[in-house]
Amino acid sequence: MKIFSAVTRSATATRPAEDDPMKSPHTRSTLSRALLSAAILSIVAGIASAQQTRLNPQEKRITDEAIHADLQGYEATQGRIKALNDGGRPVRDYHLSKAQCWLDVSFHEYTRNDRSAFPQEALTESEKLIVDMENGVSPIPTDTALVNNARYLRDDLWQRLKAIHGTPGFSCAQQAVACGEVELVHAGNEFNQQQWRHSKPYIQIAEDLVNDAEALARQCGVAPDAAPVLAPAPTPGPLIANVLFEFDRDGRKDIRTYSLESIDRALATIAGERRELAGVTLVGHADRMQGKGFDYNQGLSQRRAQTVRELLIGRGIDPGMIRYEYRGDTRQVQQCDGVKPRAALLECLLPNRRVEVRFELAK
Repeated sequence: MKIFSAVTRSATATRPAEDDPMKSPHTRSTLSRALLSAAILSIVAGIASAQQTRLNPQEKRITDEAIHADLQGYEATQGRIKALNDGGRPVRDYHLSKAQCWLDVSFHEYTRNDRSAFPQEALTESEKLIVDMENGVSPIPTDTALVNNARYLRDDLWQRLKAIHGTPGFSCAQQAVACGEVELVHAGNEFNQQQWRHSKPYIQIAEDLVNDAEALARQCGVAPDAAPVLAPAPTPGPLIANVLFEFDRDGRKDIRTYSLESIDRALATIAGERRELAGVTLVGHADRMQGKGFDYNQGLSQRRAQTVRELLIGRGIDPGMIRYEYRGDTRQVQQCDGVKPRAALLECLLPNRRVEVRFELAK
């Protein structure tokens, strides 16, 4: 049985400074068929109790022998994950999924010629989980290491994933939660190495996984035809969309067009899941650039919330169901410390210039 990860990855032979992962942020392949071939199974038994897999330092990855040795390490690790699945641990299991996603991001960066410690440290995180599962450790920790000193990005996404842990719906959302956490670390590593432009596609993948996890958690235990089921359905959490604004702007024409798609997706999800909308809360925000002062940013965030309110009314939402509040620059989800020049800093701070749209669902 082949193990499939929650996200797919493309592999390139080199990682030049000018490469642009934004060209295809969602097109990435999993380990090749060679890594999942029958040859894996013949070495799994001998590797399972072996010492930690050590990749060759980047400067030594210049011979076929060195690369082949590293690929054998990846083969063996993939084989151990497969063996755990064959032994009864489901693919959707949180820890098996997390081990697979750590392995995927390690291999992805290895094939992109990442010269940092990230490929090794991500592989080590995968192996730690594998060893615990092989030894029957219970409970296995659910914390997520910021390997290679990865930057902690998007606290809002981390908190949304954290909120799913321990809920009834977590059992259905384990894979998306696990891989969302790993992708946030992946994005933080890219931010440290090449700043926001290179971390942005992985943030987008993480956002998609968070949305998927929340949808899976909401629908957990609910029959497709909405018929009653024996197990009580979990209380639905809100659907969250973020409408993003250009710097120091608050009008309808100043909204990043693609961010409006998050509202339309949320409304489509409500209709598709046959949910009843109980209300909408809008929370306006501004970034930390306080050139005009704290009070100015408070007013800016209020005007942004008002703009989104009118936009929702135009989409058919009852005005009486909409309430809004504004927080100015008091709740930054992305700090962007050290980012230069100014244009890059303003782009990095974009997630802070948002109106958070919380679609509250009826029970």
